[in-house]
Amino acid sequence: MSDVEFLRQAYEQALKGYQQGGAPIGAVMVRDGEVIARGRNKRIQEGDPVMHGETDCLREAGLLDHYDHIDLYTTLSPCMMCTGAILHFGIKRVVVGEDVNFAGNIDFLREHDVEVVIMDDEDCKLLMSRFIHERPDIWNEDIAGNETV
Repeated sequence: MSDVEFLRQAYEQALKGYQQGGAPIGAVMVRDGEVIARGRNKRIQEGDPVMHGETDCLREAGLLDHYDHIDLYTTLSPCMMCTGAILHFGIKRVVVGEDVNFAGNIDFLREHDVEVVIMDDEDCKLLMSRFIHERPDIWNEDIAGNETV
């Protein structure tokens, strides 16, 4: 499978989150060309402030011997918390659906030897933009209020 196909699976997770009333941010973890975990932002659905798409995906994967051969696909540029998790676990490649609605911490990841691929995916941009317009309250209390980090 290609980066486009794996990102599509992350987008499907984001869409599920949006349909559940949460922030539309999805993620998948891939090892050796196979999806090993899927996740989505469930902050609102579960009342858990750290349940972002990437952290949900890490929880779904469970404990692994190592993470350096993992590719993480996420629909939105990672926030500082998720960036910290990526660095903490030693994930070396992150494929990002879009960084227009939220710039995140791409430069910080690159400075720490993480390969970051920006896909500039129109579906990811449109879904997130729609959500920000419809639910600025949720967006501002979660990620947007911390964008200067």
